[in-house]
Amino acid sequence: MIRTRVKICGLTCAADIDAVSVAGADAVGLVFHPDSPRAVSIAQARALCERLPPFVTAVGLFVDADPERVRETLRQVPLELLQFHGEEPPEYCAAFARRWIKAVRMRPGILLEAVRARYAGAAGLLLDTYRAGVAGGTGERFDWARIPQALRGEIVLAGGLAPDNVAAAIAAVRPFGVDVSGGVEASKGVKDHAKISAFMTGVRDGDRCR
Repeated sequence: MIRTRVKICGLTCAADIDAVSVAGADAVGLVFHPDSPRAVSIAQARALCERLPPFVTAVGLFVDADPERVRETLRQVPLELLQFHGEEPPEYCAAFARRWIKAVRMRPGILLEAVRARYAGAAGLLLDTYRAGVAGGTGERFDWARIPQALRGEIVLAGGLAPDNVAAAIAAVRPFGVDVSGGVEASKGVKDHAKISAFMTGVRDGDRCR
């Protein structure tokens, strides 16, 4: 059975890191966008990374950040993967000697094949819902039928995922991975551990339908 990889994003405290690790997530997302309610400082991020067990990947999320700010973060925080969630060009994304993924907000008229060709150096694309004026995640889903069949197996699906719809999302799209933040929260930046467990159950249910 093919296993969908899971990233849980927007973690801000040790208890949530522990819960996500125990639940079996593959990656955790740490937000370095200062306008986000889920943003963490460099000191917080370093402490959270120290709690991660082996084989759980630490992902740093940036939105059109000054390059020196990214470099300073990397000097102090052991991030293994970078996620760029703004309008960063491919040359910017490739400048930090780390593997990276590019978030794509699914605005009207976007051609994913062209985006994939432009960001050929990315480890993958993360697809999220577009809302004007919102740089990060929206917590809303987009029309999954817009994803070309040829790209579905290499994308990370985000946008409005939650315990009650992730199985259907995986069965319909068959993505490489899924990404969730607000869908498993008690409040912004604070995770609900029961929802995390239910989300992981939903992922396993979806995998049985692939």
